Order: sequence, then C-alpha cells, then structure tokens
Amino acid sequence: MYAIIETGGKQLKVEEGQSIVIEKLVAEAGDTVTFDKVLFIGGEDVKVGAPTVEGASVTAKVVEQGRDKKIVIFKFKKRKHYRRKQGHRQPFTKVTIEKINA
Repeated sequence: MYAIIETGGKQLKVEEGQSIVIEKLVAEAGDTVTFDKVLFIGGEDVKVGAPTVEGASVTAKVVEQGRDKKIVIFKFKKRKHYRRKQGHRQPFTKVTIEKINA
C-alpha cells in the first residue's frame, strides 16, 4: 500500500517503513507527525481524492532535523567589476513513515 501526500508545497509518494527528506517541520527528533493532505491511496483498493481523500492520514516519526549541503549563488557581470557571492543551506526534516491510515 502506498499514498501520495502533500507537504511543504511538494507531492510525495510514500510507503510504510520508508524514510524521506521533506521541508522543515516544527517538531523535535522522536516526535510523531500526521499528514492529513492525502491525495491518493494505492494498492489493492484505490482511493482518489477530490482534492483529498476523506478521513485518510499518514503517520510518521521524526528522525532528525538538519541542513542540506551549502550551495553557492554567484552573480557576475563581465567587464563591470560586479561580483556577488552568497551561500544558502536549506533546512530539512527526515521522517520515517510508520502507518498509512486509509
């Protein structure tokens, strides 16, 4: 059984026992979070939401909070002596899917 959920402005296909990296959530490591925006449930019986499946949710456990690798934003204009260097590290939350409640 799998589900398609929406979190952080993205849609993700999840299965029980799977670890995923999502946009940062306000939760500590070890906390349990519930995703209520379930768009689709697949497997033996298929449920399609319009836009979400009524009464469906996905339960997950927060494994860790972290920050991604640094990316460098470098703006440059030739012959104008214009250079701007900026770095960014995107925060993320790693969760493990425990149960799909259909």
